Amino acid sequence: MPQNSTISKLLSTTPQLWQGHRANHAQRTLPTGHVRLDARLPGGGWPLGAITELICAKPGLGEFSLLFPTLTNISKQGQWIIMIDPPWIPYPASLHGHGLLLEQLLLVRTHQEKESLWACEQALSGGQSGAVLAWPERISFTRLRRLQLAAENSGKVAFLFRPENALDAASPAALRLQLEAGGQRGTRINVLKCRGSRPVEPAWIPRPYAQAHTRPIPNPQAPGALTQPVAGTTTSRGQRTISHLSV
Repeated sequence: MPQNSTISKLLSTTPQLWQGHRANHAQRTLPTGHVRLDARLPGGGWPLGAITELICAKPGLGEFSLLFPTLTNISKQGQWIIMIDPPWIPYPASLHGHGLLLEQLLLVRTHQEKESLWACEQALSGGQSGAVLAWPERISFTRLRRLQLAAENSGKVAFLFRPENALDAASPAALRLQLEAGGQRGTRINVLKCRGSRPVEPAWIPRPYAQAHTRPIPNPQAPGALTQPVAGTTTSRGQRTISHLSV
């Protein structure tokens, strides 16, 4: 049948298209480093060439620590980890202690939300980054779609840390996870959206360490505020600042 032949050719030549009953086997993934979470995620890990949203009510639920195993492996493969406007100052000594190679970590600071999203899209479109992390408070569906397409075209993994009000918004992201505090059990991770069969049961991830890898952004007028930079080499381009972290 001509129509069936055309559809088959389209499916075989366009990796962005996926079929629900085959999604678990077709998509490329990176292991999360957490056995319980991998068991819940279609494909057994973070989807490559896609946006993953990590949604939580407030920072400090282990949302960044959750990525340590993946980011460590990416940095050891010689690929860049690009962090765009994190809401805290990275603590290089702790990141290094968890195995991340600081020479593969770039910190991008912008002055406007529009510039932050532009930087995220450029990082995904570039050829050197292995992972892109961003913290947009407000982002439209159209901009999310652009980021998703940039990730698909480059085959990179991207993580967006989003506030709780994003739960009610539509998103083209391939994977959406909600993180909730679970007391002694650790962090509860609910799979809100994925490619393939969505697991009903949440994944529970123990929290053996707190978010000691970060420092809050200080008030420069406050007594005892941090005055020494945490970055080693800094390059400014317009209003964008790109930093290499060092211990």
